Amino acid sequence: MTTSPTPWWYDAVVYQVYVRSFADGLPSPGDGIGDLPGITSRLPHLRELGVDALWITPFYTSPQKDHGYDVADYSDVDPLFGQLADFDTLLVTAHSLDLRVIVDLVPNHTSDQHAWFRAALAAAPGSPERARYLFREGRGADGSEPPNNWMSIFGGPAWTRLPDGSWYLHLFDSTQPDLDWRNPEVGDMFEGVLRSWLDRGVDGFRVDVAHGLYKEESLRDQVLPEKSAGKQAESMVERVVRDEPMWEQPEVHDVYRRWRRVLDSYDGDRMAVAEAWTQTAESMAEFIRPDELHQAFNFGWLSTPWSAADFAEVITGSIAAVSAAAAAPTWVLSNHDVVRHPTRYGGGPSGLARARAATLAMLALPGSAYLYQGEELGLEQVEVPPEARQDPSWFRTGEPGRDGCRVPLPWSGTAPPYGFGGADGTQPWIPQPEGWGDLTVEAQAADPDSTLAFYRRALATRREVFRGADDTTVAESDGDVLVVRRAGITVVLNAGTYPAALPEGEVLISSGPLPGDVLPPDTAAWIR
Repeated sequence: MTTSPTPWWYDAVVYQVYVRSFADGLPSPGDGIGDLPGITSRLPHLRELGVDALWITPFYTSPQKDHGYDVADYSDVDPLFGQLADFDTLLVTAHSLDLRVIVDLVPNHTSDQHAWFRAALAAAPGSPERARYLFREGRGADGSEPPNNWMSIFGGPAWTRLPDGSWYLHLFDSTQPDLDWRNPEVGDMFEGVLRSWLDRGVDGFRVDVAHGLYKEESLRDQVLPEKSAGKQAESMVERVVRDEPMWEQPEVHDVYRRWRRVLDSYDGDRMAVAEAWTQTAESMAEFIRPDELHQAFNFGWLSTPWSAADFAEVITGSIAAVSAAAAAPTWVLSNHDVVRHPTRYGGGPSGLARARAATLAMLALPGSAYLYQGEELGLEQVEVPPEARQDPSWFRTGEPGRDGCRVPLPWSGTAPPYGFGGADGTQPWIPQPEGWGDLTVEAQAADPDSTLAFYRRALATRREVFRGADDTTVAESDGDVLVVRRAGITVVLNAGTYPAALPEGEVLISSGPLPGDVLPPDTAAWIR
């Protein structure tokens, strides 16, 4: 592995692999589900793309009720994805290609098939086995009402009642019971999990629901605005409720101080990045103080509408917040939980043009950039037919859920499964749409004007221009144009509807054609 004066993660480009949907590599007959050998077989694509690391979503033993985010055994590989030997092979191969590997950690909840929860169900109320989770008695004369008014992220009440009358908390699906982090057994167990994967050689962890481990100890009712009364679900992406006794409790930071000590005890700049859907940039920065985690996802950038002024505001605010914590910012536009950004920006040619422009602006910013698999192909959100939907939130709410951003990648060919699996033509676990033939890796690799070619150029130019550059960044809006200045480079993005003047200088890269000396709408450029 190469080394640099700053930790590798400080300004890395990290590629998220949604394991089920990346590549099916286990021996035929394929099952249409991505796996660890599939990832290993496609690592050269990531090397050619120019990323520095990959983050792999959960591949641990799981009943797959939430596609791996319901973990039954944190120390083993689910047979659906391979074996521990397959993970070791992936890790060695990635490192040989100078790629770091980040694995997903799910500490807020377990599967209801975890040994701890099975023991809790077999034990009596008030037992030590139940004390690892949040069991409570119900309200009302007969205890038939939930202990409080909290709602699940996936819709419906966040409590399920057992036949013995006790209720248990699950902020997500009922098959994902929340752990009680006030029980020291929980913290001890997860330190062991960290060490087991660090000993195998992983480079870092992405921490799922990092803001949710501790709940306010009283488990009091959530104070809801009047308009939210009776609402069946809250989204972590677009949260408007300000009173949140289930999120962002101060005790959670002691967990990450403990984890930081563990990570620092290993060589190789091991790291952790928090998935923390906080209410402000300032509270996000609390997770990355010098003795806590190394990074936190900057969801303010992902949530920003197509607006030069809004882009400038989130850039300035994010950099200021993380600077106060003596950390580096992160930037992300898509992931496995949100609508893909070409679709969010309007879809079609206009949405793709905007997506490429936003990506180019993002890659010029200091800190790390996180990419989601398929965005380098310009993939849009897919309208998955109801009979093919598998997101647990679909079954609880009737809303389409997240399946549309999780459709398996197209690698080659002109019809499904587009080279996703073996030669037997097994169709993927979520159906791919017709008409993706021009979007495959194979097709785009042969087209110098493709989105894949653009991503490769952008990442190569980023490495050449900004790797090791001064972090000092100035962002402002000039009408409908975002202007960012860093390291002698001016980045411009036209979020308006009319062409704008192009600053003088050498154009290093642009997200689309630049006719004459103007910057067309929905286009960005780097100028020296």
